Amino acid sequence: MKAPPEGETSTVHASRTVHASRTADAVAATDGPRPAPRIVSGSVLRTPGGRISLRVQGRTVAVTAILLLLLVTVIGVSLTTGDFDLSVGEVLGALFGSEGGAADFVVNTLRMPRLVTALCVGAALAVSGAVLQSLTANPLGSPDIIGFTNGSATGALVVIVVLHGSMTQIAIGALIGGLLTAAAIYLLVAGGGVQGFRLVVIGIGVSSLLLACNSYLITRASWQEALEAQAWLIGSLGNRGWQHATAIGIAVAVLLPLALLFARRLSMVEMGDQTATALGVNVRASRTALLVISVALAAFATAVTGPIWFVALAAPQIARKLTRSSGPALVPAAALGAVLLAGSDLAVQRIFSPALLPVGTATGTVGGLYLIWLLVTESRKSRA
Repeated sequence: MKAPPEGETSTVHASRTVHASRTADAVAATDGPRPAPRIVSGSVLRTPGGRISLRVQGRTVAVTAILLLLLVTVIGVSLTTGDFDLSVGEVLGALFGSEGGAADFVVNTLRMPRLVTALCVGAALAVSGAVLQSLTANPLGSPDIIGFTNGSATGALVVIVVLHGSMTQIAIGALIGGLLTAAAIYLLVAGGGVQGFRLVVIGIGVSSLLLACNSYLITRASWQEALEAQAWLIGSLGNRGWQHATAIGIAVAVLLPLALLFARRLSMVEMGDQTATALGVNVRASRTALLVISVALAAFATAVTGPIWFVALAAPQIARKLTRSSGPALVPAAALGAVLLAGSDLAVQRIFSPALLPVGTATGTVGGLYLIWLLVTESRKSRA
């Protein structure tokens, strides 16, 4: 076959270049704005047959190890200090059944259920926020911003004000409220596709409506019911027993492995719908499954403690910055969420003692400052 002249060759190359550029622009326009590409690093561990592989980043492992060390420290301080100080030996004896009397009561009845609840709720909220922020490609993609938390609060208030239910019924109502809110938002979003910006905007609108509904329910309550509702809405770990710790523990034990199982698909979905589809990912089914997992984690956490604000917003972002991970970094986020909530609860118990300050007040204060910083930072980036 005869080669084209030099001028025609240049024309062919230029035509191919223009065509490739237009194709890339079309994909970008269809897929929406994508984050800047990141360098993928780390070691890859494979099974002997090569069927299963796992990429391990050294920085992520180091950060996770440090967070776990902080978590152990918080656990130790929480169990040994307070109105009734205990030694490490007494705590271990109470945990393993060799220590009776006052130490056993303080550790196993007062402190341990509250601590386990804090650890599980913090991890659940952090993973829920990490999944939502990854799906929406938006730092504001958090269950307390989008409206899932307010939906759980609405369900709890209906039980308190209308049905006059018990604590167990309040928890069930909060769970149902969160799931129904997620279903409503999904139906509103599904017509235009479950896309990030659309999900956040509609979620914020639904959250505002639910907040107004919650205020109305409180105005219709009796004095005692209003006090009970307001106490629940603040978010607290006080008076949490083993029934609360067991409920959230089971939820985390079931849902967290599912989130980790879908983590690889979540990383691919971050690349864009067309890229994920080309890699063999069913994008619609994966988004739906991940959304259900995220909502369920947030709903169970809210059902146990009431609304705990901003842990789901801040923990995933801080974990991702610390690890510099190209993916959602679910394990470091879970560890950081547990550290933040257990540490915050420890701080309010020790600093404000003997006053009973709910942990939701502390996380709301710190989280509000973080949200202001985040909005200012994002505004500067948009103007740059």
